[in-house]
Amino acid sequence: MKTIGVLTSGGDSPGMNPAIRAVVRKAIFHNVDVYGIYGGYTGLISGNMKKLELGSVGDIIHRGGTMLQSSRCPEFITKEGQKKGIEQLKANGIEGLVVIGGDGSYRGAKALSEQGFPCVGVPGTIDNDIPGTERTIGFDTALNTVIDAVDKIRDTATSHERTFVIEVMGRNAGDIALWAGLAGGAETILIPEEKYNINEITDRLLKGKERGKKHSIIVVAEGVCSGYEFAKQVQEATGFDTRVSVLGHIQRGGSPSASDRVLASRLGARAVELLIEGKAGRAVGMEKNQLVDYDIIEALGRKHIIDNDIYKLSKELSI
Repeated sequence: MKTIGVLTSGGDSPGMNPAIRAVVRKAIFHNVDVYGIYGGYTGLISGNMKKLELGSVGDIIHRGGTMLQSSRCPEFITKEGQKKGIEQLKANGIEGLVVIGGDGSYRGAKALSEQGFPCVGVPGTIDNDIPGTERTIGFDTALNTVIDAVDKIRDTATSHERTFVIEVMGRNAGDIALWAGLAGGAETILIPEEKYNINEITDRLLKGKERGKKHSIIVVAEGVCSGYEFAKQVQEATGFDTRVSVLGHIQRGGSPSASDRVLASRLGARAVELLIEGKAGRAVGMEKNQLVDYDIIEALGRKHIIDNDIYKLSKELSI
């Protein structure tokens, strides 16, 4: 394999740039040309791509977002759109593709693989919801962004004796809410994977007040309900002065953490190695600090599972 392409797709995550850098420099180290595809699968269909050199990825390892830009592309869901993408790849002499992104990005790579075009998926999403890897690129940075916000909000909650509901990202996966809630000392954590009992929660809040507790932090994943909706339930049941902070897209931005930079570098480089070795239709991941790879079709067939030990611990510590 002498020429490969790389694209980022779906929601951006801190660490995508270090992953792109690793793909480009690892490939060039092995005398393989690299084309950057701009704008995700939309750019692939339109042929928006150019050859990248060593200098093309200089000074990006510390930058958030993605230098290749990203998009969501409904057209690529269709066979016609996929065919156009493959035609553009072949027209530019590209023989293999590294796709950096989340679940939807993997589905695009799976579709290309099923049509015989070699692809390798690299897990880039803050949600940490890709099966087959213990961590996804961007999760650690997003987690620290949320924890920093929780710490600051706690200062205000303490000063004004208020209950704060903090809404974080996570439509289908509660990892951000769970890990940030545990690390931030939240009294209540709501995640999509577990049903909640509003009476149990409000009873705990009232008991806390009885023993002298003057403020509370509640972390809610957006996939459970809106922060405002839940705050209304709490205030109606307890009478507490309840405020809401929706962290939104701030969770996706910022310079990637050291952990995310190292993870992205290792996964991006391994993706190139797999293509050079002729192993296509794969996805890379990290388990027990060791690089792994697995069938991308198999990966999409698995279900993301929350760490129940951490969830149990969070409840035990929030009494």
